[in-house]
Amino acid sequence: MGSVHRVVVLALDGVYPFELGIPSRVFGAAGGRYEVLTCGIDGAQVRTNSDFSITVEHGPQVLSTADTVVIPPFDMDRLAREIPRSVVDALASVKPGTRIVSICTGAFVLAAAGLLDGRAATTHWALADTFRDWFPDVALDPDVLFVDDGDILTSAGASSGVDVCLHLVREDCGTQVANHVARVCVVPPWRDGGQAQYIEQPVPAAPAGGTAATRQWALEHLDEPLSLAELAGHARMSLRTFARRFKDEVGMSPGRWLAQQRVAQARHLLESSDLPVDDIAGRVGFATGTSLRQHLHAAIGVSPLRYRRTFRGTLPASEDAPGADPGQRPKLNAAQP
Repeated sequence: MGSVHRVVVLALDGVYPFELGIPSRVFGAAGGRYEVLTCGIDGAQVRTNSDFSITVEHGPQVLSTADTVVIPPFDMDRLAREIPRSVVDALASVKPGTRIVSICTGAFVLAAAGLLDGRAATTHWALADTFRDWFPDVALDPDVLFVDDGDILTSAGASSGVDVCLHLVREDCGTQVANHVARVCVVPPWRDGGQAQYIEQPVPAAPAGGTAATRQWALEHLDEPLSLAELAGHARMSLRTFARRFKDEVGMSPGRWLAQQRVAQARHLLESSDLPVDDIAGRVGFATGTSLRQHLHAAIGVSPLRYRRTFRGTLPASEDAPGADPGQRPKLNAAQP
């Protein structure tokens, strides 16, 4: 990257203060390679989603001078598919070829302005259904931390804004500079996996009758093999009837459902216990630790030990050693070099 790269951050009404500060913190640690300006829409104080407002030094005219525009998340309570005309006009002033980045609900602004039609994008996992309903022409992927689609990048909630900004530093300035920025900000240079490891997935409420009682029984016997014949026998149904009714009630096959419940229970034990991975595998019905690693990686993109470190901060002594995690490195996220 040659001359100083100008990043303009657009603070909309109801902006989230944490994410608003991410571009300045990350790009500002890159040794003078970036200039970060924050602008508002109308020159008035900007209300945050917290209990204070902020004064922004610049107006929307600086958007036309930007090399990169960042739109942090904001409180969507007053947004109903159409963004205010003033915001549309402000975005229209961004010169062609300018890189545009959204964090969390900022993707709703880009989509409402028509900038994401036919493109890949992401947003916070909790808003995925709303986003798909409002903007069916966008190829939403709620599992990743961010999507780099060339001149437009979208990221998920909160700290994924750090991930996408570090990715841009890496793209602009190289890995060495990005790693330095990560150290200054005391964050990992990249994170394994995606949003899937953070999504809350409670067991769906079971309707009375049908296969509900058998599902509850299966949850209490996850450490056993639990063949389809055993499940059907418990439900007092034929194999064909049980499989059909199970799929009608749950939306998936018994085998897939069992695998999901075993992964969910394994995640709980990884977060709440010091049990070794092989012991956890046995308790939730996976034949080996290797099988658990494969299923967990397929479900959320990380290994058991990396998942445990993420949610507990430390590892049991038996696992906190070089080479303790035999799992393969997960597939590359967009944030990885």
